[in-house]
Amino acid sequence: MISVLAQERLLGAALGSALTGIIVFEERKRIYRSISDDQSHGATKSQVKEPMFGKNSRSELAQLWNRTVDRTLGPIIESLSSRGW
Repeated sequence: MISVLAQERLLGAALGSALTGIIVFEERKRIYRSISDDQSHGATKSQVKEPMFGKNSRSELAQLWNRTVDRTLGPIIESLSSRGW
């Protein structure tokens, strides 16, 4: 006999797998539909939209993220380093 805990885990895994499958299927359907719409409208290069974050914005965002992480975790890292970790 399968214990109640094992049954709950199997049920959770099955439901999680089903939900993940549905999400992946819907996302793929959306992607294929958008590709099909672009091709049917004959989108030229000039009609293709610029990404939300341009190359410069992504670089600035990465630098800001790195500075924030350094400021936040810097004292912890220094403390651990001074203790020989």
